Amino acid sequence: MIFYKELFHKIEKILWSIFLKPFFFSIDPEKVHHFVVGAMKLFSPIFYLRKSFYHFKSGGKNHPLLEKEVFGIKFPNPVGLAAGFDKNAEVYKQMSSLGFGFIEIGTVTPVSQDGNPKKRIFRLVDDNALINRLGFNNDGVNRVAARLRSKGNIIIGGNIGKNKFTPNEKAKDDYLICFKALYDHVDYFAVNVSSPNTPNLRDLQNINELREILYPLIEENNKRDTKPILIKISPDLNDDDIKKIVDMGLDLKIDGIITSNTTISRNKLKSKEKLTSEIGGLSGEPLTMRSTEIIKLIHEYSKKKLPIIGVGGIMSTQDAIEKLNAGASLIQLYTGFIYNGPSFARNINKEIIKSLN
Repeated sequence: MIFYKELFHKIEKILWSIFLKPFFFSIDPEKVHHFVVGAMKLFSPIFYLRKSFYHFKSGGKNHPLLEKEVFGIKFPNPVGLAAGFDKNAEVYKQMSSLGFGFIEIGTVTPVSQDGNPKKRIFRLVDDNALINRLGFNNDGVNRVAARLRSKGNIIIGGNIGKNKFTPNEKAKDDYLICFKALYDHVDYFAVNVSSPNTPNLRDLQNINELREILYPLIEENNKRDTKPILIKISPDLNDDDIKKIVDMGLDLKIDGIITSNTTISRNKLKSKEKLTSEIGGLSGEPLTMRSTEIIKLIHEYSKKKLPIIGVGGIMSTQDAIEKLNAGASLIQLYTGFIYNGPSFARNINKEIIKSLN
């Protein structure tokens, strides 16, 4: 069985590096994304067989060194898929078969919206990075919630935001609508106030604005069994502002922080200026160091009291280990998954096991 498993991995690696990645990277990134999602839906039995194979190989058990309990949830492993890939909860079951311990869907908004005009995703291959200005394109929270009714035991995070046309002074209403609609279908919530692609959204990271959004969510949460609520922050905040958010999070008993979203910084990029000057959020390798710095800051400043999901610039298995060592309880992938292919989450899990033995 081990022989066939290793053979499968080698074939998969060859297919990705020699054929699939060059082919995908020759096509517009958003078109590739829609093609991949469509193919995953069409060939979903293959993904279920893949998951069944690993399930059989392990005797139906997760590796004990990978299991983690964070904010009251038992995760089969600490490697999650970040919000943005499966915005509309279409392929979370297929993605879980690729070794992800949890999937974060969204960002979702109360009403469906198309997002910003295309073209709106750009590959910066020389920087192992992406720029996107998608703008919360999604099917609307009710349609997304309907797709999660059969999620089974897959751990799902619900990343929630506001519609583009909703003014900031009414943003709390949008977040509450999404919170109520997803409540019975997700395991935790990520309050997204840090995307650079919705006008003025990042202003909601101001402490007073953020409290206005969180109070109704906490009040609604306390009426029920309570679901973990996390805040997703920007890497462009200065350290003092991050500390203020940490203080507020501890004061309000928020369950954790996700750091970080994409950056508007364009420092020290190698790609052509035509690409680097595109408006939008930058993700990938240029974000690696800053994301890890923020994890360390929050971990130390909160005296380890605030769980952290580390995301941003995880482009190698070593990047993943560094974020966990910096204080992240869990990690998430997006751009690193795009560049490294379908085995990336499993490779990280294997490296985590090695590091703990």
